[in-house]
Amino acid sequence: MRRLIPYALLALVLDQASKLWVLKGLELDTVGRIEVWPPFLVFHMAWNYGINFGLFEGGSRWLLIGVALAICVWVVLWVWRGMNAWGQVFAGLLIGGALGNVVDRVAYGAVVDFLNMSCCGIANPFSFNIADAFIFIGAFGLILFAKDKNAT
Repeated sequence: MRRLIPYALLALVLDQASKLWVLKGLELDTVGRIEVWPPFLVFHMAWNYGINFGLFEGGSRWLLIGVALAICVWVVLWVWRGMNAWGQVFAGLLIGGALGNVVDRVAYGAVVDFLNMSCCGIANPFSFNIADAFIFIGAFGLILFAKDKNAT
């Protein structure tokens, strides 16, 4: 647990700071699109009312908040049982990212997505955010590197 909390806080703070910057500093919700390094990096405002790629968009935001919080609790309990250092780091990133999107759902009613990346002639129509990246990295890292200290 020693590593989980600082990494969760780091992910949460970086995510929320990036969203405040694009909403308040760049006013992306008004501007809509800023080409940073096209097509590799474009800030494209999208309000995500569902989960990844807009799936379950018609679902209740409170249900999605509940599912995210339940997953966070489950991951914390898993780590509490005895997880190696890498598992704690990746669990922290996953939890921090999930909580970042929960904060959005509570504050705005939807998740703030703004990163759009395309490459090599393939146009990506979807936007994502830093929290989504932390969730992906955390889940991938848990699959590859996490070891339960109590497993034989």
